[in-house]
Amino acid sequence: MSALPFEICAPPAEGTRPLIFPGRAPASQILVVDDEPGMRTALEAGFLRKGWKVETACGASDAIMRFRRHRHPLVVTDIRMPDGDGFSVLREVRALAPHTAVILLTAFGSVPDAVHAMRDGACDYLIKPVAFEPLERAARRVLEQAALAENCLLVGHAPAWKRAVDRARQVAGSDADILIQAESGTGKELIARMIHGLSRRRDRPFVAINCSAFPETLLEAELFGHAKGAFTGAAAARPGKFEAAHGGTLLLDEIGEMPISLQPKLLRALQEREFYRLGENRAVRVDIRVIATTNRSLEVMVKEGRFRADLYYRLNVIPLSLPPLRERPEDVAELAAHFARLYAPGGRAPELHPDFLARLQQHDWPGNVRELANLMRRAVALSPQSVGVEALDPTELPVGLSPGAHLRPGLSLEEVERRLIEMTLDATGGNRSRAAEMLGVSLRTVRNKVRSYGLPPRSSYAHD
Repeated sequence: MSALPFEICAPPAEGTRPLIFPGRAPASQILVVDDEPGMRTALEAGFLRKGWKVETACGASDAIMRFRRHRHPLVVTDIRMPDGDGFSVLREVRALAPHTAVILLTAFGSVPDAVHAMRDGACDYLIKPVAFEPLERAARRVLEQAALAENCLLVGHAPAWKRAVDRARQVAGSDADILIQAESGTGKELIARMIHGLSRRRDRPFVAINCSAFPETLLEAELFGHAKGAFTGAAAARPGKFEAAHGGTLLLDEIGEMPISLQPKLLRALQEREFYRLGENRAVRVDIRVIATTNRSLEVMVKEGRFRADLYYRLNVIPLSLPPLRERPEDVAELAAHFARLYAPGGRAPELHPDFLARLQQHDWPGNVRELANLMRRAVALSPQSVGVEALDPTELPVGLSPGAHLRPGLSLEEVERRLIEMTLDATGGNRSRAAEMLGVSLRTVRNKVRSYGLPPRSSYAHD
């Protein structure tokens, strides 16, 4: 979501709650709270079908009693109930366990309720009726984020990486805006979340928006919100990310992709901490800390006239940079072992064969840590899965490990093209715009090729 390389999280220490691994249903329980028996039963059945363990509560007081007993890692609760509301459940849960993920459900969606939910620390807010698949996706996402906040350890001991992390820790206590410039896949959002977690705003919302994910007209509405009827399809008023982040941190991911025509409005909002929703003439003031990230050189973009100089200097109060993986080769083996533990069933990873590690060390990792994480996920899936510790066969290395390793005489040009596009998308975490730029073709061409070759959708790739 936004989204974060959850694979950077380390295994929990003995006695702590286990991490929730992406791609598998969590072993820990989820608490479902709803006063309507039919809805409660339907939600319970849906999660049970997907392999989750579920406990249910019939109201606010029942939910709080059950949570005090079991401290569930995720709570999904209705808002309006006879003996209390979801906000009281949310506040109690956050007081008892600050890193527990909470999703609020309501049939009476409104802007004040949405803002209230985010300000009180809800991880997501969904309007009934909600299909189960979007709810489960939201559950997995917020669990990953909560586990990151509670258990995350930054892997790696290379001097360049340690300097970057130490600088991030040093500036976390400040309210000054931060600009993180680094290549895709280096962990920019991870660092942003760490900064938020170490700041005085850590108990308030962390709200992220990817500036490359929306066309210009929709991006403005996503940032600043809109009134009912502000544009075609605006059936109800909705708060934007600025408003949802009040009191906390707003992450502007891939700020270099923001259309230049929208940059003056963003500049004013950053300078004044004040903005107008689309279709309204009432100013909304917010107290937020802004962290912007980009995989481009904004200084170069300023010189080329593709990014406003005043906005660049407004964002670049505290500059941070992260080293690419090729500049921290001593961390490759440690990261590979970490990802093997993370992606192995039950957390019991195969032993990494020395030849396997040697080949990893030879690669220059254009996709950085994200590329290594994706590779290890595939490698673990292809390795023998047994209770005991097994060795990874280096001949099972997936496509794209090293230049030319996936090519052989006799391949058709179509197959070579398919593999090249797949490898490039893998390296960019599914970012088709970035892949098109690397391949020197149009975004439309990449979209058409993805469709014609049946390549995975963006959601199957890891994120920054």
